[in-house]
Amino acid sequence: MTEATLFQWLTWAWILLAPVVFLALLFITVPYGRYHQGRSWGAPFSGVVGWIVMELPAVVTMPLVFFLSGRVPGPVEAAFLVLWEAHYLHRTFIFPLRRKAYLEPVPVVVALLGVLFNIANGYLNGRWIGHFSPGYPTAWLWDLRFLAGTGLFAMGMAINIHSDEVILDLRRAGGGYQVPQRGVHRLVASPNYLGEFLEWSGWALATWSLPGLAFAVWTFGNLGPRARAHLKWYRKTFAEYPRERKAILPFLW
Repeated sequence: MTEATLFQWLTWAWILLAPVVFLALLFITVPYGRYHQGRSWGAPFSGVVGWIVMELPAVVTMPLVFFLSGRVPGPVEAAFLVLWEAHYLHRTFIFPLRRKAYLEPVPVVVALLGVLFNIANGYLNGRWIGHFSPGYPTAWLWDLRFLAGTGLFAMGMAINIHSDEVILDLRRAGGGYQVPQRGVHRLVASPNYLGEFLEWSGWALATWSLPGLAFAVWTFGNLGPRARAHLKWYRKTFAEYPRERKAILPFLW
């Protein structure tokens, strides 16, 4: 079996695993963040350390695999690397450090699962862009798929960051969790997750790749059930929580 065939099989297996994870997470609420429960999933890291441990492999793995693949990055590949690093440098360092006073502990098992996902996902996307893709000519910068994909990515990242800021502002105001009333929070319980889903859907479109599609599918498979858990938690915790708000997809789910 050639590496190309193995790579394709691994990518399809990765895609098919995502719905299994989605269904499992509808019944299992992973105990980090507001759902942290002592040591049920192992000894906890501090919130900041746990978050950095989980996300740092994504910062490193994808560009490392890309450059080890031997392809010299052209303008399009460079744009992909910038998008990837912009997201993950923010998620790895800026996000946890700005919220360090409010981040709950991260159990070691949760951190380990995050590490494994980010290594696998970084490998698939880095190896595709650096080796298995037919190459992206400079003209791809004006292709509708690239333009729409990068636009969707930028919109998703803006939603993600703004939604986190709304929550952070409420936490700074004191009194613990509150009902957010600004931005996309008026439509869904987890607009930050919606933002991430839009980002990686845009990535899939811009790269026009099977690993990119896998990332988008996995993003929803992982975050969709958690957004549903957040919606249930808000409704249970706050009697005044607006009933029309959905979990992650405005007006739909």
